[in-house]
Amino acid sequence: MNQTAPRLATLSNGLRAVAIEMPWRATVSLSVFIRTGSLHESARLNGISHVVEHMAFKGTATRDCQRINLDAERLGAEVNAHTDKDHTAFHLEGMPGDLDAFVAMLADIVLNSSFPADELERERRVIAQEFSEFDDDPTTVAFQLFDRACYGAGHPAGRPIIGTQANILRFSRKDLLDYAQAQYTASNMVVAVAGPVQFDSFVRAVEAAFGAMPVGAPNAVAAPAWLGGLKTRRMAGSGQCQAVLGFDAPALDDGDRHVPYVLAAALLGEGMSSPLLDEIRERRGLAYHAACTADIGPLAGQFVIEGSTAPAHAEEFLTAVAGLLRQHADGGIDAVGLERARKQLTVRALRALEQPSRQLETAAQDLFTFGRLRDPQQWLVHLQAVTAQDVHAVFARLLDPQRPPAIALAGTVPARARERAAALF
Repeated sequence: MNQTAPRLATLSNGLRAVAIEMPWRATVSLSVFIRTGSLHESARLNGISHVVEHMAFKGTATRDCQRINLDAERLGAEVNAHTDKDHTAFHLEGMPGDLDAFVAMLADIVLNSSFPADELERERRVIAQEFSEFDDDPTTVAFQLFDRACYGAGHPAGRPIIGTQANILRFSRKDLLDYAQAQYTASNMVVAVAGPVQFDSFVRAVEAAFGAMPVGAPNAVAAPAWLGGLKTRRMAGSGQCQAVLGFDAPALDDGDRHVPYVLAAALLGEGMSSPLLDEIRERRGLAYHAACTADIGPLAGQFVIEGSTAPAHAEEFLTAVAGLLRQHADGGIDAVGLERARKQLTVRALRALEQPSRQLETAAQDLFTFGRLRDPQQWLVHLQAVTAQDVHAVFARLLDPQRPPAIALAGTVPARARERAAALF
């Protein structure tokens, strides 16, 4: 594998173009990232980024929905999109010789969407069905409750990406046009490609398609304050109790302070040999699925433990998790477990370098958060430098009574499980 460092060009209007040359690939992956997501929405507009993403494919000034799909598919290309808390992205994958056409296609979708009123009425029904699916899923509901417990309803970090059903039904075509015009500006956009690309030619195509965009101002939002607390929701028909609990962690832009949290999470709950899986699943049979992760975002981080257990076992599950946390905070850090976790994270990071979609999103995240492209090897250097004492300090900080955890229980939630969660944490 012969991969060069990503190359970056900044247009006169501030838009960034990134090329990650992967000459061994037979296809190219192109993405347009916009720094706008649920974090950038007011309560009244919660969910609009997701609706705009859906509607962007429903027609532009010169193409209807059917033509948009046909133009991509007649070239064998796969087109997709997603909305996250901190960004919206549009993707095309296809043959390298069609890259210029792909750039023009995505530019048309991103810059010229007309949001036809009749299409909006049909699509809002589709999104309402998506909303209902999420609202019926205990795992999704638990994570939404968890975010609310972390940050409250007053900050967009505590609100769901999909928004509210009332908002989905209320948004008008003018709302979508106004939001896209305000948020989709050059200073908030990254156009990135990975594959066998010629950098100068790619930049010329991006300049031709996006060079006339207005500069705009960076879409900024203040970091949320950590609140913590307990949220529950009983859901009829659910045979499980979904538990999500977590603690405050450093944000992505807080130097390398988040790296020990990532290693601590992997030590506790990465893989079947981890203490969490070994104790919860293998030794006690309390859950089919349990995991621990460090979700490090641009504004805030979360150290998260999750599991799905039978309602009758929910108290024991919570007690066991609390015991594991206390064990790691009060005792020593197992040397074998620490190196196992470090190796697992190293392999995961190296595999990400082989995955175009991960590379593209990381590049966009770097530019939005730091204003530059970071050397991915530097994270591995930080990872190797984390000591057992650093990880032990993370667990001690997690149990600091001045920083209460956030806990969410959804599904069939026994009253005693709620009481036990409040007492333990």
